[in-house]
Amino acid sequence: MAMLSNLDLLRRVPLFSRLTVAQAEAISNAVVKRRFKRGEALVEQGQKSDALYLLLTGRARVTAADSRGREVILATLGQGDYLGEMSIIDNEPHSATVRAEVQTDVLMLGRAEFTRCLSENAAMSLVVMRGLVKRLRHADRKIESLALLDVYGRVAHALLEQAETNAQGQQIITGKVSRQDLAKTIGASREMVSRVMKDLETRGFIEALPSGATLLKTRLATLG
Repeated sequence: MAMLSNLDLLRRVPLFSRLTVAQAEAISNAVVKRRFKRGEALVEQGQKSDALYLLLTGRARVTAADSRGREVILATLGQGDYLGEMSIIDNEPHSATVRAEVQTDVLMLGRAEFTRCLSENAAMSLVVMRGLVKRLRHADRKIESLALLDVYGRVAHALLEQAETNAQGQQIITGKVSRQDLAKTIGASREMVSRVMKDLETRGFIEALPSGATLLKTRLATLG
């Protein structure tokens, strides 16, 4: 990353793809590069920050917790994603904590520069609006899942969201599925999630592969 200029790094971020050359050059002089270690918080729930964070590398987890310390996993962010725009737009504290799951490199853009970008570039404003709508729709689906589906349905829904399609057209989760993380995602106990996962495997809805990956069978979608 050290070999690349801020302008080169900006060009890798989809959010800034609509900027003019002059705008991109101006922003490149205002962004700050920062590296977050695994477990380090980019932003904290209930606190304010005056920066937009753009993920260049790594992965970050979005969580929210109540006054009793109970935590729910809202989303996982990766390369090209951004965060902090809601707090900048409404000047309210962050509604969630975002913590690096692995070493994560970001570009940080201050409130004044970000606001100026939106006012000067309608296309970029539209991209930000689409991003907000995407998050709202995701939240709607999560609320619907929690309200209308039983634990089996919520587990199936969460697994399908994590899956990727491989070259054979199969739905697969390449990494190990954490029962604890899954429980925090769907609002159930770890013990319940473990029982449901075992039952889904016994009934042929999912298959644990020798590599540690999880293959999702087509009929799993009927549950979620």
